[in-house]
Amino acid sequence: MNFVRLLMVDDHLMLTEALSVRLSTVPDLWLVGRCELEDPRLPEMVRRLRPDVITVDVEPVGTRGGELVRLLRKERPQVHVVVLTGRHDPEQAVEAARAGVQAWVSKESGVDELTAVLRGVCAGHGWYPPELLGTVLRELREDAVRATERTGPLDCLSDRERDVLQGMVAGKRGSRIAEELRISTETVRTHTRSILAKLHVHSQLEAVSVATSAGMRPHGSRPMR
Repeated sequence: MNFVRLLMVDDHLMLTEALSVRLSTVPDLWLVGRCELEDPRLPEMVRRLRPDVITVDVEPVGTRGGELVRLLRKERPQVHVVVLTGRHDPEQAVEAARAGVQAWVSKESGVDELTAVLRGVCAGHGWYPPELLGTVLRELREDAVRATERTGPLDCLSDRERDVLQGMVAGKRGSRIAEELRISTETVRTHTRSILAKLHVHSQLEAVSVATSAGMRPHGSRPMR
């Protein structure tokens, strides 16, 4: 049996405790850990526990522009992120999708629905509620058009800088980007410094945030279903 390894990130302790009891009865689901949003051990937990799926409340996605989600995916690029929230804000849903969140589940949903979504994202599926999906798809389509036409904030980048930024969006480290582009790690660092300067940002996370907001997606990413 293939187990789905789940890490829950939420400040509502009673919720995570109650859910952990319910989810413990699901034979192919393994809750490997729980922690709060501000827990400084979170990046280390992601590396050590190797979750397949991480559930996170929408608040950090909305208030930090998806930086928490991008941090999680940087620590474990193959992880699937699912928002588990009590909110139904289309703008926050769009920002979540831009940050790479594959599914949005209401805390009012039943355990069976949550379990189905957790299994689904591991199979490459996405799920957003019907009342949010229309807005999400419309905004992502517009992002894609802007990225294709290169009339947005990324138009100032050279083709090679866009390649490097594409790797950053995919959560790859500099050495991996260098290997795939067949350039040196020092060249990647040079391109990275240029990207930050041209986008007027101070960190790679900020650069990735600008890129995803402009419609850049990892190569081979699948559309939501």
